[in-house]
Amino acid sequence: MTKKKKEQDNAAKLAEIIIHGIQEKKGKNIVLMDMRKLPNAVTEIMIIATGDSNSQVSAIADSVEKEVKKALDEYPWHTEGYENAIWILLDYVNVVLHVFQPEARDYYQLEKLWADAKLKWYND
Repeated sequence: MTKKKKEQDNAAKLAEIIIHGIQEKKGKNIVLMDMRKLPNAVTEIMIIATGDSNSQVSAIADSVEKEVKKALDEYPWHTEGYENAIWILLDYVNVVLHVFQPEARDYYQLEKLWADAKLKWYND
């Protein structure tokens, strides 16, 4: 297996685990954005989800960290937003998760910013 293929498989597996962690805490409007074919993409896969409150946004992020640690023994390279939990970012380098409250997600519209990415939606 080539190094590039192995990295893609690792990103896909990590994304599956992240989505499971989101679903465990009833995250909504989950979208996986495959950025691998975009020039100048900041990551391979971006995942966006919505939580209805500060506590749910925090719970989703905590659940993702727990599930990834349990399955892959990995921690995020960088986290941001836990202080106010309106928008929490978990950066695993090749997969980046954004968990928003509805108003922030509507405002930033990351799906439109990266409109050329291949999107896969997960049912609520």
